[in-house]
Amino acid sequence: MRVSVIGGGSVDDSTAAQAREIGRLLAANGHVVVCGGLGGVMAAACEGANAAGGESIGILPTTDRSDANDHVDTVIATGLGHARNPLVVMNGDAAIAIDGGAGTLSELGFAGVFDRPVAGLGTHDAPGVEAVETPAEAVDYVESSVQH
Repeated sequence: MRVSVIGGGSVDDSTAAQAREIGRLLAANGHVVVCGGLGGVMAAACEGANAAGGESIGILPTTDRSDANDHVDTVIATGLGHARNPLVVMNGDAAIAIDGGAGTLSELGFAGVFDRPVAGLGTHDAPGVEAVETPAEAVDYVESSVQH
């Protein structure tokens, strides 16, 4: 399955470590990471996925594919700015939100619109977001929530 990992574009070391672990766990379980392709949570999740031999897709807000973080395997340049946020969520079967500001909050709203289950680790308290305490709980939640 594909899992959208959403969150802050610049984060502290602890948050980045959580995102790397989520990426690693997703890849180890055979899932593809979908993200916005830039820094912070996005880069860390892609780095974790790559370290575990997994795949990542970055859906960029810009038109320049070279803007993607170094760990994205498949880069999709959109030129849409924040209007690309629904595409990030739509291309996952579920989402994991880590930290984040207004952009992450918009993605959480789109997760509700597209009926995607969402695990939230230190993120917004929003409708439809299942609060979890660890990266493993986040991955377990999305795996158990998606019907195959």
